[in-house]
Amino acid sequence: MRLSRGVVFVLVGCLVLSTTLAASAATAPSRDVSARTPGVSATDSSDDPGSYSSADGQATDPSDPSATTPTASDARGPQVLVGSQGGGTNWQKQGSVYLLDDHEVVWKLNDRDSYFDVTRLENGNVVAAFMHNGYETGCDPYEPPCTKTGFRVIDPSAGSPPPVVSEFTFPLRGPTHSEVHDVEPLGDGRFVFADMEYERIAIVENGTIEWEWNAADSGFYDAPPDVTRRDWLHINDVDVIDEDRFLVSVRNANQLLIVERGEGVVEVINADTDDTDDGSCTVGGQLADFDDDGRVRCGDPSVMNHQHNPQWLGPGRVLVADSENDRVVELRRTDDGWEETWTLANAGGLRLQWPRDADRLPNGNTLVTDSLNRRIFEVTPAGEVVWSYGTPLIPYEADPMPVGETAGAYESPEATVTPPVTDATPWKNETTPTGTDATGVSTSASPTETSQPSPPETDGDSGISAADIPGLSLLLVGIKAVIPRLPIWFGEFQLLVTICSLGLVVVGVVDHRRGRE
Repeated sequence: MRLSRGVVFVLVGCLVLSTTLAASAATAPSRDVSARTPGVSATDSSDDPGSYSSADGQATDPSDPSATTPTASDARGPQVLVGSQGGGTNWQKQGSVYLLDDHEVVWKLNDRDSYFDVTRLENGNVVAAFMHNGYETGCDPYEPPCTKTGFRVIDPSAGSPPPVVSEFTFPLRGPTHSEVHDVEPLGDGRFVFADMEYERIAIVENGTIEWEWNAADSGFYDAPPDVTRRDWLHINDVDVIDEDRFLVSVRNANQLLIVERGEGVVEVINADTDDTDDGSCTVGGQLADFDDDGRVRCGDPSVMNHQHNPQWLGPGRVLVADSENDRVVELRRTDDGWEETWTLANAGGLRLQWPRDADRLPNGNTLVTDSLNRRIFEVTPAGEVVWSYGTPLIPYEADPMPVGETAGAYESPEATVTPPVTDATPWKNETTPTGTDATGVSTSASPTETSQPSPPETDGDSGISAADIPGLSLLLVGIKAVIPRLPIWFGEFQLLVTICSLGLVVVGVVDHRRGRE
């Protein structure tokens, strides 16, 4: 019996799709990696005896007779505090805050639609940014039921699930791109948070906002008539540099700002130098030339592209989850401007997919939240994964316990691996003289003396890949947000094969029906 052309198309499409998916599943690396030793250091596999981290996160020296050297029998991963955004078509109470001890969940709270940044307080409580739908009261000026965002303090020691001790909230116009994504403690019951609804950072004391920097009022960016009606700047993170200075992530502008109380913006990381990259910031109705001066303040997307959760490592040094470039990058201020000194694009056999947090640890390693791969892992400067945990849903942020993400605490670890994957293009600081921080302290350094080499690329990227097709990566992000349990090995290549195979099936079905007619 001779098969029709349409049937052949259908069979080929099904065969190509099934073969690709089966091979991808069979060769996919695991998201879960057990630690060889507790808090293994970057120098553990070298001739240097290195250092290990004890259970409380403090470094110990194996050469010290009083130190206890870990053995294989007590090898375990660290304690990590996780904020999970959830995901899927039904977001109701999918968000969660939980504490991991190695690969075990110690406690968990999942009573809100989304959780974001999570931080341990000095008294052991946890403060977490969140969003939740369905409020019937306190919705003014919007009609109930409404969406609210804010932050809450949780007491993990007071029961299971842990109770909420206090909460600060305000209503939103809509449930997406308007949330409080980050909150940081300032001590004495004061908190600073980053708010995407009004595009601001603000300090709260006893439930009252005592100070704020509002991007629309500052005039630094062109503001739309009503910032609550569009995803304008998407200010998604604020870190405390010192008492009066804050590191602010402006996602949609591909920029980090240093904002000083009483002064406003005093420094820009990835400043706008020309109009060639504006499309990265104006896509989807984000930034626009609202004042008709012919300019949009947009940073170079090859340096940072819609980033999350930067960490201030010290004067002139930041670590950034470079989300839409699918990598983690460390930037350092030099005499020529800010330059890349360390990048991570692959770990554990997987290319990073939309990472949204990276924290430098006391032992020199880096803790990464790889959101669309649904994993959290610790990696050495040379790119070796020493501990990894596959999360059930999409994680937003992970903090090492008990120290958390600390600003300006650690020097970059030294590593002897290949040079950076790509050469950084220097750009000029817009408001502060190059080579000085906002206080005027000289921080210039020679890249040859201070740069931290990047882990080598391991996926053999060369030529044209599926990721180079316009819109394919963005489509994959949307699909994984709606279907968070999609296998981690389902990437741009698998999506392209799926589209082509389904196209063959559709063409075959149509052709077969026409042939029968």
